[in-house]
Amino acid sequence: MEISTQRSIFTGAVRSDPEYRQLLESIGVQRRANPKPVLVTGLCEGACDALSAALCEDMPGGRPVLIVCPEEKECLRLASIGTSLGLRAAFYPVRDLNFYNMTASREFEHNRLGVLFGITGGLFDVVLTTPDAALGYTVPPSSLAENLISVSIDGGECGGIAGLVGQLTAAGYIRADAPGAETLGSSGLVEGAGQFAVRGGIVDVAAPSMRIMRADGSRDGGAFALRIEFFGDEVDRMGLFDPATQRVTEQIKSAVLSPARELLAGKDELTAIAAAVKSLRRKTKDPRVAEELDGESAALDTALAAGGEVRFLDKYISLVYDEKACLLDYFSPMSLCLVRGNAAVADRLKAAEWHAAKEAEEMVSSGVIAGKYAEYSAPASRLSQFMSRHTTVLLDSLMQGMSGTELGGLYGFRTKHSLGSAGNDALLREELENYVKGGYRIVLMAGSEASAANYAGLLTEWGFGAHDAGDGSTLDPDTVERGSVAVISAAPLAPFEMTVPRIAVITVLSESRAGAVSASARARKRKKRESATEQIMSYADLSVGDYVVHETHGIGRYLGITTMDVGGVTHDYITIQYAGSDRLFMPVEKLDKVSKYIGARADDDTLRLSKFGGAEWGKTKARAKASLKDIAKELIRLYAERMRRPGFAFPKDDHFQRDFESAFEYEETAAQLDAADDIKEDMEKSRPMDRLLCGDVGYGKTEVALRAAYKAIVAGKQVALLVPTTILALQHYQTAMSRMRAFAVNVEMLSRFRTDKQQKKIIADIERGDIDLIIGTHRLLSSDIKFHNLGLLIVDEEQRFGVAQKEKIKQAAGNVDVLSLSATPIPRTLNMAMTGIRDISVLDEAPGDRLPVQTYVLEHDDIIIIDAIKRELRRGGQVFYLHNTVETIDGIAAQISREIPDATVVTAHGKMEKERLEEIWADMTDGRIDVLVCTTIIETGVDVPNANTLIVDNAHRMGLSQLHQLRGRVGRSSRRAYAYFTYPRGRALTEIAEKRLEAIREYAEFGAGFRIALRDLEIRGAGSILGAEQHGHLDDVGYDMYVKLLNEAVLEEKGEKPVEKAECTVTLSEDAYLPASYVPSGAQRMALYKRIAHITSQEDADELYDELTDRYGEPPAATGALLDIALLRHRAELCGITAVTQNGSEIRMVPSEFDPVIWQELSASMPSRLRASLGSTTFVSLRLRSGEDPIGIINRLFEKYIAIRDKAE
Repeated sequence: MEISTQRSIFTGAVRSDPEYRQLLESIGVQRRANPKPVLVTGLCEGACDALSAALCEDMPGGRPVLIVCPEEKECLRLASIGTSLGLRAAFYPVRDLNFYNMTASREFEHNRLGVLFGITGGLFDVVLTTPDAALGYTVPPSSLAENLISVSIDGGECGGIAGLVGQLTAAGYIRADAPGAETLGSSGLVEGAGQFAVRGGIVDVAAPSMRIMRADGSRDGGAFALRIEFFGDEVDRMGLFDPATQRVTEQIKSAVLSPARELLAGKDELTAIAAAVKSLRRKTKDPRVAEELDGESAALDTALAAGGEVRFLDKYISLVYDEKACLLDYFSPMSLCLVRGNAAVADRLKAAEWHAAKEAEEMVSSGVIAGKYAEYSAPASRLSQFMSRHTTVLLDSLMQGMSGTELGGLYGFRTKHSLGSAGNDALLREELENYVKGGYRIVLMAGSEASAANYAGLLTEWGFGAHDAGDGSTLDPDTVERGSVAVISAAPLAPFEMTVPRIAVITVLSESRAGAVSASARARKRKKRESATEQIMSYADLSVGDYVVHETHGIGRYLGITTMDVGGVTHDYITIQYAGSDRLFMPVEKLDKVSKYIGARADDDTLRLSKFGGAEWGKTKARAKASLKDIAKELIRLYAERMRRPGFAFPKDDHFQRDFESAFEYEETAAQLDAADDIKEDMEKSRPMDRLLCGDVGYGKTEVALRAAYKAIVAGKQVALLVPTTILALQHYQTAMSRMRAFAVNVEMLSRFRTDKQQKKIIADIERGDIDLIIGTHRLLSSDIKFHNLGLLIVDEEQRFGVAQKEKIKQAAGNVDVLSLSATPIPRTLNMAMTGIRDISVLDEAPGDRLPVQTYVLEHDDIIIIDAIKRELRRGGQVFYLHNTVETIDGIAAQISREIPDATVVTAHGKMEKERLEEIWADMTDGRIDVLVCTTIIETGVDVPNANTLIVDNAHRMGLSQLHQLRGRVGRSSRRAYAYFTYPRGRALTEIAEKRLEAIREYAEFGAGFRIALRDLEIRGAGSILGAEQHGHLDDVGYDMYVKLLNEAVLEEKGEKPVEKAECTVTLSEDAYLPASYVPSGAQRMALYKRIAHITSQEDADELYDELTDRYGEPPAATGALLDIALLRHRAELCGITAVTQNGSEIRMVPSEFDPVIWQELSASMPSRLRASLGSTTFVSLRLRSGEDPIGIINRLFEKYIAIRDKAE
């Protein structure tokens, strides 16, 4: 077999070993004859990874290569390495079977479909999976091929829009703009894989995977969103678009889309399943099972009569497809198979088979499935059979579990694992000297471009022959001279040494860090970020029925958009209902005067609507504003004090700081890197830092804080980390110890876990300056604690400290830098961030190596819940069961104990003693509790990596943000995690609860980010912080208006007058609106009107026009006029004009203050056309000429007005 020319320094190092050539030849022989497995031994981790990549590069005829690993995390790690070495790598996850009538998230299913589709289309060089995933039944190759959807500009026949919609529906796609979707909280836009939407002659679709051909003939594949524009039944134009912006990013010629579901059941299959369910129902005597099967029958009857999704198809997979196919059926006979750790793979398969058999046995014995249908994966012998028919390489360093295996060859490599020097220059120098003496070619992985340049210079100073070789992607080991060092920026693999060819790949990073993506690669992936304040203030979308706040008229209810014809001119109006029968029809261009009401009473339907035209709203605003004066004074005092106080300016980052950061064993998110940069920049300023770091649980706040702590310690300062509970102190202490052990940092903890004698010694050591980082509870605030040289105070879970404790913290801080960490920031804190009193950083991105949490939304069902608990306990895990009612929590725990007698079930809630709660958390983290039945106190609890199933009952009572926060409590280890959100069975829900529930369903279906309803989170915590009186005012006017009034109060206290912008009404004889025929979705029209109301420049108008063309086709004249009028209104307000009206050929403009000098100059430029009337109402009239565009002439007039005024100023 030929060796590939596609080389990297790492695969080249392996190819330099003669043993590799012999291995390749043996593989070539095995592929021609009856193959027997080839065993490769003696490889350390880095060398094994490099050899795996080399074999993938050298198998052009056998791609994709299948690599079977014992763990999903190992698959993800190898996929990342493969991608960094230029291979097209994909991970095929295990299938989570949904046996019940509940909504499940689809991330894993879409990943699997993407891999299957990619294999058939030649999109991958290597596919990584676990043995149980490889054997799980899925869509057969023939069925996948039948359900592919092809669309092409060159006449690929899809039957027009109706034909394409039919194909998409049959392939399992869900219509985002289906009738009634908006009233249930859907935006009507395509936002995630598996959705499609139709707007006039445009179809948007996001596929789990698709193959595309660009205009230049180049091809690509992946999970894309596609926009297809039709002219009649023919495709006129196609392009890829970004679901976040809804804008087309590039045009393409053709696309082939994968189906959106693995199981696609037609009418015949559903009829067969319905018959099977009815047969089971007749036999069962268990009322709970009967209820379950009745629910299935009803769902099937609905699907057969009217279409729709059947959520429990997995249970009857054998009736959906006659052919029992798995991943292995997608590989050609020439494909190469690599098995990483034969014994570990066999153990995983054995455990998976046992779990599956146990689950099937329980289901069959309970009567919810018949034994003949309960087969969901191929037997283990199927993998052995596959390996006997395909050339298989067993990569096993110790030859475990090989007895009795007939081999086609045995190859032993001589490799060594090299330790990373982790910033220890003396160790690095000694290691290099030994390799130079041995005549080795040396490759040094530096981890970043800056570090590579620094080390190339340092090694040259030490007398080594060293050069900077870039990222090493094109470096051939033969070009590195013996005894010299090639320094590269990349560090994709663990370090290794090839003894025979004498090549050493070493690293300056810590051992755990080597193998992460290089910093330069991370930097390339960083996206342009919004400011943190923008992220938090991102506008809440309006839905019909929502409460809104109008600046002038107060609180009303939004009823939708009404199109009206007034005097022959068509216009859209926002309809707002007020108290009694009063309604306001407000022109859409004034939408910036309205905000969504956000407050504690937004969801309970107890909010009183304002009386239209009454004085009540004005009084309410005045009361709120008067009460805000004290807060405004306090804010100004704090800000002035902060600016006045001298602080310590920390030095810039040095190599110690860079070494500490590069020793982090995971890849940072872009948000983490941004936050760390912001915090360090603050620390380098001479004024004391006061920064808030917000982020979900598990988003990496602790690592960012530790980087700031290390920066302070390197500068000779002490750091105090203040936490609300003893158990959290212990967890932070353990984290800090493991993170800082290699960097000579003295870390201590002060809490109840220390004896009196130990506490006295720690206090003395703090005063002497012997302790660098002290972690403790409020004990740190005691008067007997005296710091030697405190430089940084970190406050974790800030929202859990009361006002009195916060005052103590302020006194303790003095002039030191303060960094507060919080997952649920509260309004006053947030407002301070927005008014510049305090800086804020937001972590809004989950770590990239975390597996998604498989999420289910369902009516509460004891069978499903108990099954979920048993499944978690069976694999040695723990369960959080969230029941938010203290009075009945013990009953829930007792019920679980009855159903699962062997389980240790404990309750926890906020009314318990603090010490008892800490004991429970300690037992939970130590694995002594199986099921913790608790209230929402787990939102701010400690990490329990072994708890990977979360059950939330009455989820309909919680906001999305809270559910998102709770879901972050699981999925924090290498195991897959599960979240079950349940709502009461058969209960009539209010309209609001139903809306929220549907939103939760969508959230489970397509995932959600940190910013979902973030402000809702803050409002819940507002009462205790603002005080009862202020919280009442916030509820009276809503959060947006409250913040606006506070900002005005602050300006007034400073002696500045709030800028009052003239409000202008524009009435022209022009149709100006978004026709429903152009934008059918009311929610989308509302969102667009909101943006149109904020147009402030020609660039804004042009960009929005382009976007409308992109998304909906060429805008009609009325829409173009609407954009022009929005810009005209903005310019009119800048000119102080309060009204622009048209009466035939006359345009009348009413200025708030008449400036005769400007108007005289304008009149001179337009002779005989402008006339001023200085009566009781001053106005200026403009006479239009025949055929003249009124909008264009007025816009130009206002442009001139602004230019004259600005010149005079």
